[in-house]
Amino acid sequence: MTKSLLTIGLLLVLGGCSIQPWVKPYERAELADPIMSLNRDPISSSYINHVYQAREGARGAENGQGGGCGCN
Repeated sequence: MTKSLLTIGLLLVLGGCSIQPWVKPYERAELADPIMSLNRDPISSSYINHVYQAREGARGAENGQGGGCGCN
């Protein structure tokens, strides 16, 4: 009984890998629209993130670049 349930479960999991993507390649441009971005101003957010990391000593915690004291 458990062997057959395991086999059925394995077949269902492997069958899920063969499903075609819901988003077609020509529809992906809609998802790349800037209005869909969570970050409205990436330059300002990058600067604020850099200052935060320098103040909190959290270098690398939020994917910031650069070094130094953070005073610029």
